[in-house]
Amino acid sequence: MTTADQASVTGRDVPRWQDPTLPAPDRVAALLAEMTLAEKVGQLGSRWLGNDTSHAGTEQGGTSQVAPMQDVFTAGMAPLAEASRHGLGHLTRVYGSRPVTVADGVAELVRSQHTVLANSRLGIPALVHEECLTGFTTYGATVYPAAIAWAATFDPELVGRLGAAIGRDMRAVGVHQGLAPLLDVVRDYRWGRVEETMGEDPHLVAMLGSAYVQGLESAGAIATLKHFAGYSASRAGRNHAPAAIGRRELLDVVLPPFETAIAVGGARSVMNSYSDVDGVPAGIDAWLLTELLRDEWGFTGTVVSDYGAIAFLATMHRMAASTDEAGVQALSAGVDVELPDTLCFGQHLVDRVRRGDLPESTVDRAVGRLLTQKVQLGLLDPEWTPEASVAGSDAVDLDSPANRKLAGELAERSVVLLDAGSALPLVGAGRPAPGRIAVVGPCADDPTTLMGCYAFPNHVLPRYPELPIGVTVPTVVEALRAELPDAEIVHEPGCDVRDEDRSGFAAATAAAHEADLCIAVVGDRAGLFGNGTSGEGCDAEDLRLPGVQADLLAELFATGTPVVVVVVSGRPYALGDVHPHAAGLVQAFMPGQEGAAAIAGVLSGRVQPTGKLPVQIPRRPGGQPGTYLQPPLGLNSRGISNLDPTPLFAFGHGRSYTTFEVDDLRTSATEIPTDGEFAVSVLVRNTGDRAGHEVVQLYLHDVIAQVTRPVRQLAGFAAVRLEPGASARVRFDVHADRTAFTGRELRRIVEPGEVEVHVGTSSVDLPCRTTVRLTGATRVVGHDRRLTTPVHIIPGETDAGEH
Repeated sequence: MTTADQASVTGRDVPRWQDPTLPAPDRVAALLAEMTLAEKVGQLGSRWLGNDTSHAGTEQGGTSQVAPMQDVFTAGMAPLAEASRHGLGHLTRVYGSRPVTVADGVAELVRSQHTVLANSRLGIPALVHEECLTGFTTYGATVYPAAIAWAATFDPELVGRLGAAIGRDMRAVGVHQGLAPLLDVVRDYRWGRVEETMGEDPHLVAMLGSAYVQGLESAGAIATLKHFAGYSASRAGRNHAPAAIGRRELLDVVLPPFETAIAVGGARSVMNSYSDVDGVPAGIDAWLLTELLRDEWGFTGTVVSDYGAIAFLATMHRMAASTDEAGVQALSAGVDVELPDTLCFGQHLVDRVRRGDLPESTVDRAVGRLLTQKVQLGLLDPEWTPEASVAGSDAVDLDSPANRKLAGELAERSVVLLDAGSALPLVGAGRPAPGRIAVVGPCADDPTTLMGCYAFPNHVLPRYPELPIGVTVPTVVEALRAELPDAEIVHEPGCDVRDEDRSGFAAATAAAHEADLCIAVVGDRAGLFGNGTSGEGCDAEDLRLPGVQADLLAELFATGTPVVVVVVSGRPYALGDVHPHAAGLVQAFMPGQEGAAAIAGVLSGRVQPTGKLPVQIPRRPGGQPGTYLQPPLGLNSRGISNLDPTPLFAFGHGRSYTTFEVDDLRTSATEIPTDGEFAVSVLVRNTGDRAGHEVVQLYLHDVIAQVTRPVRQLAGFAAVRLEPGASARVRFDVHADRTAFTGRELRRIVEPGEVEVHVGTSSVDLPCRTTVRLTGATRVVGHDRRLTTPVHIIPGETDAGEH
């Protein structure tokens, strides 16, 4: 190394790539110049430590409790020293693969990094990633509500605080990258991973996803957008199934949340999808991973593979004759790093380059992107050591009081009151509190039903049945006893979540007969790959409540005792046969470890319900579309079909124990050019006697367009908190770009014509309506278009300049 290749840092000569005063591109270029081809290829891979499926708890009832790919990656993998012989890109889930204390995880991380450093000639540390879909997925860490529950808050600021809290905890113990958020837009409620999504509307997913990204990145953690792209549009909602959608649906529905989370949120990593769209798997799609993501959107971060996705190109998609060939194709298309272990991005790539089958520039492209992130994270600074990366971790509390408070706030804001009926709230409202309450149902006294499939207790602990859950998780029965100390509360499960055993019905109905009120808590238990009723690989044939829970409810209704039904689930279930008989109906989307108290608070009336549906509640288990985003032919066809797809409860629906009025719509213009902007505002008033939140929602409809358009599509929203009698004016600044869609020539355009503007409190409760005309020429718009709708909340009845 020449003197010109060195710099003086704190009195020491160090290579230029270790000089923190130089720009990252210069440091990366200097390091690439020093690396052998084998060392470059080493950076493209990863190693999954601690993924030991031989534990005695692996089998429960004859059913494997692990993901199939975990067995694949355990079998025949080299020890870390061998796997990192030429360096290593990532260390996979040091904390999240088995139950470890913070101290043990830190010790393992430090040991592993020293092994990587010892086997790397240039001393390049590995980047460390973990799952963080419902919090940091490790033993003893706070379990927050599932993402579908975040969506029910309609509150980006709150979701941003969640991302920041999770990011701080991960960074405090040496984790650099989180595999979240999931930005798949729900297209079919039967898909098992609905619980991991933020609902069925692209704008809602984009806003909440961007907020989560901003929070995670603000803590110094790399956010990873997944699954790019089309995964949730699989046929029949089946995991890993082909996505039968066209390019227009991909561009207008599936991709905008990813685009926004990059442009607005600042995400630095993207994970490719397992699915194929129109016959092309995402991991091999150069149009998706390079032309669109890089060239059009300007993304400069890393594309990491979903676990096993590159190998699946050979074993499942049959797009390559071998895993080696799959690696060449994925790398060429734009995947930069293979996770969770190196199967396809191994040293065979060196031979491919030397034979002329693969340009070395393609390897350099991927390695340069990863090294840039290692520079950004300080991993290539001269003072970096494994010990320094976890300094202070001995004082880290991964389930701190602040975490639990935030988890509780999220849970309370996410619970959706579908219908107060005759019984809710239980306390006040001019009715006596019930003296004897029967709490029935399989989700009433099981803490795991409150958590999603990527929560550590559901994701990993089934392999360790002898261990406690690791965090304090009160059940709904326990929370109701604390909430209503004067009531006599008895509990009977009645049945299990998923099996067909009805032997508990008699005890449950007897308890209901003898009670003043019955609270039935039904829904899901999350798991993996068939080991749950919700979660990855736990897809549903239809939208009936799992097992015999619907039959249990029917028998409870027949007792004549008022029955309040609480659904704790990861997906919406058809409740058309339940709603007419229920004395109250509540939806809680897997609200996490503090969720039971939130549910009990909403039932009692202590907590003012504020949640809104990010997905529809179907009326019947079949025959309905999987989203409210329907063109005219997707609605009730008035006798042309015998199936009425109208939902029981619409997207955006959610009741309160107070009342709100939304009226006095004002607009700044009734006509704007196709590159113009208008403001629309409404007055929202709390007309009840309690403080509460209302979510004001703005929907647009392109009246006449060159392709069919949704009858209604969310374009903006604002959660407004008002005291009794108070009012606020909510103003949306709507750019013409917000009406853009993909036209017949597959270019995104803003078209002249009439646009209906609707404002209200759900996709069907829209009392305020006007029309704005767009004039001028059709515009072609790109990534630089306006992606968001600014919102302003002005307290009191204020004329904000509209007319």
